Amino acid sequence: MIPASPDLKETQNPDGGWGYRRGSGSWTEPTCYALLALAAEGRFASDEVRRGIKWLEVRQRADGGWAPRDGVDESTWVTALLLLLPADLVQRVNADHAVSWLLSQTGRESGFVQRLRSRLLGVQVDASQALEGWPWFPGAAAWVTPTALTTLALQKLNRRTANRDIGERIAEGQAFLLSRRCKDGGWNHGSTKALGYDSDSYPETTGIALLALHDVRNKATATAEDLAQKQLATCGSLEGACWLTLALSARDRVLNADLASIKTQHPSTTEVALSALTRAAIAGHNLFLE
Repeated sequence: MIPASPDLKETQNPDGGWGYRRGSGSWTEPTCYALLALAAEGRFASDEVRRGIKWLEVRQRADGGWAPRDGVDESTWVTALLLLLPADLVQRVNADHAVSWLLSQTGRESGFVQRLRSRLLGVQVDASQALEGWPWFPGAAAWVTPTALTTLALQKLNRRTANRDIGERIAEGQAFLLSRRCKDGGWNHGSTKALGYDSDSYPETTGIALLALHDVRNKATATAEDLAQKQLATCGSLEGACWLTLALSARDRVLNADLASIKTQHPSTTEVALSALTRAAIAGHNLFLE
């Protein structure tokens, strides 16, 4: 079971956006998740959705992307979250421009200059570093979460457009994710080793990555599914349990956890929204994949 969530209407800011916590300033990430959750609850025509999408609409930058919040003068990974919104909300912004910005981004380590520099310095380059994932912000290294969420966003868009270039970047993003699996079969933020030791995976990143690989069926993803089920059975994080449930339900795996038993005294906007999205997915409507 998924616990009932507080009403997102009650935590919306006067400017139309949402903060990470009640009473905090508006940020792009929690605003997008709140709108996704309201859409999952069928509240497309509500005043809070109208005000929320307006908050996002006026903040699209000239390069096509979005900054994390007012006062940040740079587009970042949060741009992908806009494209995860339902089509009738996405059409309120310049989606083509946003896609162009996303396709122009890649992790620093996969760039030609960085790979050439490594070779000249005698640094052994792992083959996975040539794969194009997505960074948190331009010019940085690629990581699992922004790569997975951007892959999901492009998958959603490409179900409507069937664009070859987008399809190639989706395949590259999935290959990047598969290359960054930890030894236990799951994912952490992106480093499979630290100080020479194998890194452990996390429930949140394992769930997000496995969801982005929902249409991939092979030995690697089967191992990841088994691990995700084990993680779900013992997960004490509401956010982690939600991502694991979203991923496993997309792969028709039997769920083995009661999310209502996870005690979160003051859930964040993201946790409230993910809970609503997880309830919808269990009922057969996974908005990340529709």
